[in-house]
Amino acid sequence: MSSAGHRTYPTIDPNSIRWILATDCGSTTTKAILIEKVGDEYRQTQRGEAPTTVEEPFADVTVGVVNALTEIGELAGRRFIDEHGHIIRPATEKEGCDIYISTSSAGGGLQMMVAGVVAKMSAESAKRAALGAGAIVMDTIAANDKRKPHEQIQRIRELRPDMVLISGGTDGGNTQQVVQIAERIAPAKPRPRFGGEYQLPIIYAGNKEAAPQVREIFRNGFDLAVVDNLRPVLERENLGPARDKIHDVFLEHVMAHAPGYDKLISWADAPIMPTPGAVGDILQRIAARDKLNAVCVDIGGATTDVFSVFDGVFNRTVSANLGMSYSISNVCAEATMPNVLRWVHLDMDERELRNRVKNKMIRPTTIPQTLEALVFEQAVAREALRLAYQQHKEFATSLKGVQTQRTVGDVFTQDAGGGSIVDNMRLDLLVASGGVLSHAPRMEQTASMLIDSFEPEGFTTLAKDSIFMMPHLGVLASVHPEAAIHVFERDCLIILGTCIAPRGEGKFGKPCFSYRIVPTKGTAVTGALNVGDMKLVRLEGETAQVEIAPERGFDVGAGPGKPVTRTAKVGTVGIVLDARGRPLQLPATHAECKPLLQRWTSALELYA
Repeated sequence: MSSAGHRTYPTIDPNSIRWILATDCGSTTTKAILIEKVGDEYRQTQRGEAPTTVEEPFADVTVGVVNALTEIGELAGRRFIDEHGHIIRPATEKEGCDIYISTSSAGGGLQMMVAGVVAKMSAESAKRAALGAGAIVMDTIAANDKRKPHEQIQRIRELRPDMVLISGGTDGGNTQQVVQIAERIAPAKPRPRFGGEYQLPIIYAGNKEAAPQVREIFRNGFDLAVVDNLRPVLERENLGPARDKIHDVFLEHVMAHAPGYDKLISWADAPIMPTPGAVGDILQRIAARDKLNAVCVDIGGATTDVFSVFDGVFNRTVSANLGMSYSISNVCAEATMPNVLRWVHLDMDERELRNRVKNKMIRPTTIPQTLEALVFEQAVAREALRLAYQQHKEFATSLKGVQTQRTVGDVFTQDAGGGSIVDNMRLDLLVASGGVLSHAPRMEQTASMLIDSFEPEGFTTLAKDSIFMMPHLGVLASVHPEAAIHVFERDCLIILGTCIAPRGEGKFGKPCFSYRIVPTKGTAVTGALNVGDMKLVRLEGETAQVEIAPERGFDVGAGPGKPVTRTAKVGTVGIVLDARGRPLQLPATHAECKPLLQRWTSALELYA
């Protein structure tokens, strides 16, 4: 076995695997799970966690890993760590595991700078590739980003990225502009984040004609890799080669230089992946297998990640300023306090709330102890999720710069291409993850937060990641897809139910739609809702046949006023009928919102 980054991984025979250990080394907590083969299927049986130990006094990530795996061993009554602090392999009847895999976002995860010729075209493609690989994009440099060359050079010097991705020009096109971008980056000599003893990795994914000149520019002091162009022609994005190279470089450079990672890499039976990259992978696999359009959100203390797959196209965005502890005051500032209070059905003193926000920033691990604190936290979460989804929709667009055929009605719209590919009416599955969503005291609260912030339309299945194991399953899918899918369906995803909401607006109190719901067990439920109503239908069985007949002007998927019959998943919560209209329009003042919220809160039994 050579150096940590270039190590070769064993070929794994899926049929011989019975015990799987997986860890996710987060910025504060290292989470471990045990997956066992039970009969013919794989099940997640134990979980353990321990503080992550990247920083002093330990400065060795494997200490936290060993602690988390030791806890799992105690729970499972099986020894996984030997007296020298190493993972026991291969497994016997009494001890050890067959494979060990891991993801990581410790030490701030993967941080990148991207550059391109045109901000809305090649630079945006570079950003998509970096985000899709699980990176946080620190800045995007483009020839037309309105900064003067010296300002760009100064910015490049200030950043300490883990790597830089450069793109620009279609194959065979003009080479001059992409060469100019390279000439701006090289003299700025950006330094890598971890240690000064290694060369900063640069990935070039632009016009292949310019590759020789780019090689010459980065000849000294940089580690350059050239991959296929991100935009070989204007009409097509080719993100795969750049994403794969980002993963390789992440392992070889970033991980190998972070405290204790060389040891972790030598332990793992598959390449370590950035946590968000692994979440994106499992979502894409599920969406492809079941032919679904899916959205997954992971809301954390500092950031909110949104992942989407529409018609097989994957996108991820990181809202770095929207989180529930470190960034909670940013959420309140960006959304504004009146918008947060729209979601509060109790009387609250605004001054006291501002103190509560500051306390959460100082003590990020605290959880709400009173109903008021819980209601307020979930109100902030709705705004954080709404803003993060808005940013995601603006980023997840069809390719800009591509000429599309236009009708007379389109003549007045300037942008060629660039419309959002995220369409709530075509969204099949919405998955919640992250503390405030996963650990809400009642499943109804999680469902309600998703519905209020994402505003799904038509029929949408709502689900949550039970204990945030999507990262573990994403990396497992790279070595044993069948086991990953088994565990995803049986232990990871908890189906909350189905939200049925027509698109369209109307006057509160006027008829919106009638419904007939026939469950697999029990009797049929029929009725009608007026605009502004919500109803929770609790049912037995896993699915129900649902007929919705909307009024003229309301659409549940077949067009305005047209009825729809579909099979809906019942889940743990049931079927939520939402006749509030889309887009959701709430009154401007807290006083006007409060009676409506009280009605909806009681209809969904949120705090019953």
